[in-house]
Order: sequence, then C-alpha cells, then structure tokens
Amino acid sequence: MNYLQGKIAIVTGVSGEKEIGTAICRKLASYGTNIFFTHWNSNHDWIINFRQEIENMNVLCGEMKIDLSDANAACTILNRVSDKLGEPSILVNNAAHSTSDGYLQLDAKTLDQHYAVNMRATFLLSVEFARRFKKSNLQSGRIINITSGQDLGPMPGELAYSATKGAISAFTRSLAQELAPFGITVNAVNPGPTDSTWMTDEIRTFLLPKFPMGRIGEPDDAARIIAFLASDEAKWITGQIIHSEGGFIRG
Repeated sequence: MNYLQGKIAIVTGVSGEKEIGTAICRKLASYGTNIFFTHWNSNHDWIINFRQEIENMNVLCGEMKIDLSDANAACTILNRVSDKLGEPSILVNNAAHSTSDGYLQLDAKTLDQHYAVNMRATFLLSVEFARRFKKSNLQSGRIINITSGQDLGPMPGELAYSATKGAISAFTRSLAQELAPFGITVNAVNPGPTDSTWMTDEIRTFLLPKFPMGRIGEPDDAARIIAFLASDEAKWITGQIIHSEGGFIRG
C-alpha cells in the first residue's frame, strides 16, 4: 500500500460516525493518503472533530459542505481541493440520495432529486476529475463508485434509487474504456447491506439470517475493498463492478 502514501483522495458523502464514507477516509488516511471529504446536513462539531482525527494520522485533511445536486458542484469541489491540497489522484463517489417511493408515489420531483445526486454529481465529478488529471503530471489515477447491487436483483419500493444507482454500473464500464489509456482505472463497489445509520434493530433482525458469515456488513468492510482498488495492487483492474457482500443471500 505504499502507493497510497502522499496521494490526495476525494471522498463524497462523509456525514457521520458510522457511515461508509467515514470508514473510507480513515482507511485511506491510515495508509498515508491526504483526504478531502464533502458533507451535507452534518453536525458541525462532528465534522471539526473528524477532520482533526484525520489530521492526527499525520496526513492533510480538508472538507467542504456542499449540496451535490448543484449542477456546478463538481468544479467547485475540484477547485477547492486543488487550492487547499493539490491535484487529486483518487476519487471515491460515495454520496447518495435515497427516499422510499414505489409506483404509487414516484413522481418527477422524486426522480429528479435522485438523478441530481446519484447520477449527475457522480458523472460530472468523474469526468472533471479525469480532464484535470490528464493535464497534470500524475501517472495513475483511481475512480471508485459506490453502487447497491442493482445488477443482482430488484429493490421494490426504491424505484428512483435503484434506477439512478443502477446507471452507475453502465457508466463505470464505459468510462473505464475511455480513461484506460491515461492510466486511470474506473471501478464500482457494491458493499451490500451495511450496518450504518440507516439500519434499525428490526432491519438487522430481518437481514442477519441472509448473511452466511453470521454478521451484517460493516462500513470497514467496504473501506477495505475501496482502499485495495485505490492502491497499486489493483492497477490491472478496471471496468469492474465488485460485489463485496459477504455472500448476502437475496430473496
């Protein structure tokens, strides 16, 4: 993992103590990666304390409160990273918007809200990152997107979420082809159901029997596979959707 030492990584959607984005920042920082994270509607004191925690790991850390549904968010973020830390070589598109719907509730507003964050923000951040990377002196880059297993089965009651997150898989495969000549790998990770802030005891009781390993996925499980994909060990892996779910049984 020496490759990660001194690199600059952007991680979106770092919103609280038990979130996947938080675990990703900690894992990358533990390998010496400088961190820039984005957040929205998060507790101010927690953000300050978390930034200090990352800096205490002897890396640089920056953060930014930003609404990713803003059409200009990608350039705003990348401009701030360049000004504060330098040119990034790792981008982790972790942020997501999710509300329950189903065919009776789905409307244009709900669909547009999901599209703006889950698709547009992810896509524009990825391509702007790649355009700037191509102009830099960096030798290899990593784009890692987070999906939710939409390739593997239905998600009833989550039509807008499943459709917009599912599009990330197709985008990942196509962008990987375009960026391979420039030394940028593009992959996606489906961490499966993860015990972060969205789970209740009722949900945990329902899901636990579906995990043959005897436990529900944790944020650090996702962080480990993402750190691997960001490392030099994964330089020959691109265009892949990796389902790292601990054998989760659907149905």
